[in-house]
Amino acid sequence: MNLEAHLDALAQPAGGAAPWRPELYAPADPEQRLALMELLERGAVVSAHDTLAEQVAELLTTRRPGWRPDSDELATAVADHLDGGRPAEYGTWVWYPWSRQLVHVLPPAEYRELRQSRNRYKITAEEQSLLARKTVAVIGLSVGAASAVTLAQEGVGNRFRLADFDRLSLSNINRLRASPAEIGLPKVVIAARQMYEIDPYLDIAVWPEGLTEENTDTFLVGSGRTDLLVEECDDMYLKVHARERARALGIPVLMEANERGMLDVERFDREPDRPLLHGLLNGVAAAGFKAMSTREKLPYLLRILGEDELSERLVPSLVEVGKTISSWPQLASGVALGAALVTDTARRLLLGRFTASGRYFVDLDELIRDGSQTLVTAPTPDPTPKETPAPLLLPDAGSATLGEEGIRRLVAHGIQAPSGGNSQPWQFVARGEAVDCRIDPAQPETLLDFERCATHLAIGAAVENIHLAAQASGWACDAQTFPAPADSDLVCRLTFSRAAHAPRPALFDWVEHRTTNRNPGPARPLDEAHAAALTDCAAESGARLHLVTDRDQLDAMGRILGAGDRLRMLSSQLHREMMNELRWDSEDTRRTRDGIDIATLGLDDVDLAGVRLARHWSHLAFIRRIGGGEAFEEGAVKAIAASSAIGCLTIPGTGPQAFVDGGRALQRLWLTATSLGLGLQPHTSLLYLFARAERGNDAGLDAAETDTVRALRTRFTAVVPAKPDESELMLFRLSYAPSPAVRSLRRTVDSVLRFAGPPPRDGA
Repeated sequence: MNLEAHLDALAQPAGGAAPWRPELYAPADPEQRLALMELLERGAVVSAHDTLAEQVAELLTTRRPGWRPDSDELATAVADHLDGGRPAEYGTWVWYPWSRQLVHVLPPAEYRELRQSRNRYKITAEEQSLLARKTVAVIGLSVGAASAVTLAQEGVGNRFRLADFDRLSLSNINRLRASPAEIGLPKVVIAARQMYEIDPYLDIAVWPEGLTEENTDTFLVGSGRTDLLVEECDDMYLKVHARERARALGIPVLMEANERGMLDVERFDREPDRPLLHGLLNGVAAAGFKAMSTREKLPYLLRILGEDELSERLVPSLVEVGKTISSWPQLASGVALGAALVTDTARRLLLGRFTASGRYFVDLDELIRDGSQTLVTAPTPDPTPKETPAPLLLPDAGSATLGEEGIRRLVAHGIQAPSGGNSQPWQFVARGEAVDCRIDPAQPETLLDFERCATHLAIGAAVENIHLAAQASGWACDAQTFPAPADSDLVCRLTFSRAAHAPRPALFDWVEHRTTNRNPGPARPLDEAHAAALTDCAAESGARLHLVTDRDQLDAMGRILGAGDRLRMLSSQLHREMMNELRWDSEDTRRTRDGIDIATLGLDDVDLAGVRLARHWSHLAFIRRIGGGEAFEEGAVKAIAASSAIGCLTIPGTGPQAFVDGGRALQRLWLTATSLGLGLQPHTSLLYLFARAERGNDAGLDAAETDTVRALRTRFTAVVPAKPDESELMLFRLSYAPSPAVRSLRRTVDSVLRFAGPPPRDGA
C-alpha cells in the first residue's frame, strides 16, 4: 500500500457529524459502571488519565488553607474522604470522543469547588453559585469563541448556547485557539470541545447552522430564557435582527468590536424601548439591511465602529479589503482583550453590580503609549533621622516663684504622659502660680473615647507627671479636679506653693524613660517580686491590678484580643479612627507631632506592607462582608505569646473623677514597670468597647459589632473577672523586652500651653 492509500484509509469521512459533547460515567451507579466497562472493552479509549487522589488531596487542603499535613496525614485524610470506597469508583469518568481520552474527575459540586477555588475572593462562593444558574448565548464564534471559553473558564454561566455557521480555516488560527487538525470543523464544535475540556459538567447546546430568522427565538428562549446575549457576528442583518429579538424578549446584549477595545452594552432587560446600537442605525431595521449590498452597509458599519475615531491601521485595512487583503483583519491580542472585557462585564452584569448601557473603550494604543507611563517611585529608606528628645529640665530650685519658665518646665514633664493613639488631648492654661488642665476642644470624640474616659485618663496621667516634677524641684502641687462644674472641659486645677524639704520621688527619674514597648519579649515568667511591686503600687494609688500569668489564660487572652483587633479593623468607623492615628512617614510625624509613628510599631517589611494595604477601607469592606479577616487576629496572638503577663488596672467608680484618679494611678504603675525593666504595651480598645456596650446602649456600634463585643466580654470576664462598681482603666501586656528604638513625638510646650490673667478666685 502506498502513502496515499494509507492516508486515505485514516482520513475521516467528509460530512460526518463531529462529536463535541463528552460522555460521563459515574461508576458508583451500576448501569454507568457497566457502560464504562463496555467502552473500555470495545477499544474506544486510547489513554486514561486518573489523578483523582491528587484532586481530593488538593480539595481538602483548599478547604483548610492553614493546614500543612505530612504525606501520611494527607493520605489518611484522602482515604477518609473516600469513606472506604475505591478511588476508581469515586466521582466521574469523562470520555472525550474527539481525543478518545478517558479522564477521572471529582463529582460535580467538588469539581466546581476546587476548579473555582482560585477565583475567591474576586468572586465569592455565593456569587459563583448565582452565576452557575445563568444561561449565556453567544453568536459568532470567531471573536465570540474566546469569550465563550473565558466565560466557561471563569464560571460565568453554566448553560451556554453557541451559534455560528462557519467552519475553521487555516487563516482563522491567527486569532482562534485551534490546531490544524481541526481545520474544516464547525467553529461551534471547536468552542464547545474547549469548554467541555475545562468543565465536563457544563450544559452546552450548539447551532452549527448559525442564527436564522426561524431559529432565533428558540436560540434565545427555548428550554429556558437566556440571561445574556454576546453578539459577535459579522453580518449586519443578523447583528440587528438578534438585537430586535433580544429587545423584544428583554435580554441584555454585549458586543466587543475588536477595534480600540470597544465594548457595547445594551440593557434591554432594563430599557425595553432603548434604540438599537445606541441609535446609530437611524431607525433602519433588520429587514432594511437584508436588501442592502455590502457597499450600502458600509456607512452603518463605520458609524457603529466610530468613524471619526477609527484606529490608525483599520482605515487602510478597510480600503485594501478585496485588493491586497481578502477580509477584515483581526488580531489574537484584540480577541483576547475582547474576551476579558466581555467576561468581566458579563460577570458584574449578571450579579447586578453593573446596570448601565453604553459604549466603553479600553484602547491599548491610548492607554499604553510613549509618554503615558505612570511615574513609579521606588521605595527608599526614610532619609530623615529620628528626632532625639531634648533632656527635660526642672524649675530653678532657688527661685521664689515658678514664673513662666518654671511652668513651661513642669508642663514639659506633664506632656510625656501616655494618651490613646498619642492624641495628647490636653491644653494647659497658666494663671500666676496655678495651671488649669483642660480638654483640647479640637480633639474629636471617638468610639474608643467613650464618655471621654480615655481623655480623662490621659489628663490624669499628665497631672501625675507634673506632680512628680513639682515635688522633685521642691514645690508642693495641690490638684483640684473639676473645680468649675459648669465647665466640663476644665478637668483639673493645679496650684503650686513652696514646700518644706521633701525627698525626691523615686518614680520621677523614670518619667523621661517611660514609653510604649511593642517589642516581643522572651516570654519568661513574671518575677514574683516584680508582680508584688506592681500590685502594691496600684493599691497605694487606690486602684486594683489583676495580673494574668498562667500560660493557658494568656493564650486565651491572646485570642480574645486578636478577635478585638479584627473587630477594630473591620468596623468602618473604628478603622477610620485607627488609620487617622497613624503617621506614615517622618515628615507626617514631625508635622503633627502626635499620633502613632508607623516606625514605632516595629514592623518588618511584610507586616508594614500589610498595614499599608489595610489603610483603605475599600480593601476591608469586602473582607467584612464575606466574614474574613482572621489574619488580623495574628498580631495580638503573637504579642501575648511573647509576653510575661497581662495586666488589667481597675479603680472604684465609673465617672470622670474615677478616670482622672485612674490616670494618676496608671502613670505611677507604668513608671514602676519601667523602673523594673518591664516593657508595657496597652491593649485597651476592648475595654472601652465593653463600656460602650454596657453603659452606652451600644451607641455607635451596629448589630453585628454589638454581638461580637458582648461575646468577647463573656470570654474576657472568664479570664479577668469584672466588678460592677469598678472602671476598667487599661489592659496591657508586660514583657522583659529590649527598649524600643523609636519613640513617639510630643507637641511642643508652646503649642499646648498659654498664659492668661491672674489665677481665678476659689470656686470660679
